[in-house]
Amino acid sequence: MASNTGKKASREDWHPADIKAALEKKGWTLRALAERHGIKGSSSLSHTFERSFPLNEKRIADAIGVLPQDIWPSRYYDDGTKRPRGLRGRRQLQSTENACQLNGNLRKAA
Repeated sequence: MASNTGKKASREDWHPADIKAALEKKGWTLRALAERHGIKGSSSLSHTFERSFPLNEKRIADAIGVLPQDIWPSRYYDDGTKRPRGLRGRRQLQSTENACQLNGNLRKAA
């Protein structure tokens, strides 16, 4: 007799096609969602599939009915807070309690 072990929740980001399919199941297209939020074109929403745009992540997740961290777990910590992104995120990781980075120059923390 085969035991039915539950499938573990995936910690990978959803594929863009899966996000679009989930939106369509809820009756949304990227264009309609953009219009609903006063965005001229749907391209800024579709860029969210590849890059982190927190406001658009929330708009898409709300339309699907899930949390943004469920769709893009790589962009969030386990507690649901946003991971730092881009240059600011890298700088934040380089800072220590004894040294602060300002415009690429290190100086002692006050």
